Amino acid sequence: MQATAPPPKLLVQLREKIRLKHYSLSTERQYVHWVRRFVLFHGKRHPADMGAPEVESFLTHLAVEGNVSSSTQNQALSALLFLYREVLGLDLPWMQDVVRAKRSVRLPVVLTQAEVAAVLERMTGLHGLMARLLYGTGMRLMEVVRLRVKDVDFERLEIVVRDGKGAKDRVTMLPRKLAAPLQEHLVWRRRLFEDDTAQGMAGVYLPDALECKYPNAPYAWGWQYVFVAESYSLDPRSGALRRHHTDEKALQRAMKKAVQAANIAKPATPHTLRHSFATHLLQSGYDIRTIQELLGHADVATTMIYTHVLNQGGKGVASPLDAL
Repeated sequence: MQATAPPPKLLVQLREKIRLKHYSLSTERQYVHWVRRFVLFHGKRHPADMGAPEVESFLTHLAVEGNVSSSTQNQALSALLFLYREVLGLDLPWMQDVVRAKRSVRLPVVLTQAEVAAVLERMTGLHGLMARLLYGTGMRLMEVVRLRVKDVDFERLEIVVRDGKGAKDRVTMLPRKLAAPLQEHLVWRRRLFEDDTAQGMAGVYLPDALECKYPNAPYAWGWQYVFVAESYSLDPRSGALRRHHTDEKALQRAMKKAVQAANIAKPATPHTLRHSFATHLLQSGYDIRTIQELLGHADVATTMIYTHVLNQGGKGVASPLDAL
């Protein structure tokens, strides 16, 4: 009689379910991290033997002892709810009663046009081009990093943002000032692609089942990343050795150095350029719905947060001190 194989371990089941639902690699890493911490916090007890009291005590520990932010606490809760519902197949009444931490409502950091110019003047080369794309298109950091050759249309001056936040596509503009520099970059990129092809290393990652549906697509020029790493690396999921897109952390470091060199006290990051893009379009008189579509916001209420800049000072009210 053949012995039945033991069921896979909990974290293996968690990873399989996350990949089945096509969650991103960063989400997979975060969910695995929080589930592991939850299990270790309770002495390696199996989550099936625990419930609301254990979840709440863990979240309380994160807030009180770990001093984590509300968003981090809610991320941990989301990981645990995914574990119980999707992996363990439990949807118990107590899950509906777990209270999420109240998130702080904060205004985005926005640079003035003069400050943006000062930062961009201090960013050259590849990172300078990427930073100008962030400000000139309103794309998110990872949307620029994952940009593919086929999604840049120089004739129409458009960029198609594929699989953005919420798994949605959208179209944004390609600034005229960036058309020539980007074409020059793609000439260099094409040479690198041809060198990789000659070495049999031109394959690129394709999302979901596209690689099975289009087996030749990973080796086609159009599917290549515009901004790539200097060397090959192992895919953490498939184990394939290939050239991945550039590391977003390098752009973050370059931006930080430029902000410091420009003597700007604001805590500006690459995402600040997206905020500045939306703010400056509003100041130029473009309507909120158009900006909503360019940013890819599902709800116009998200875009409305940028309207605070239209009021000079507090709600456009002049201080009585200025009247003295």
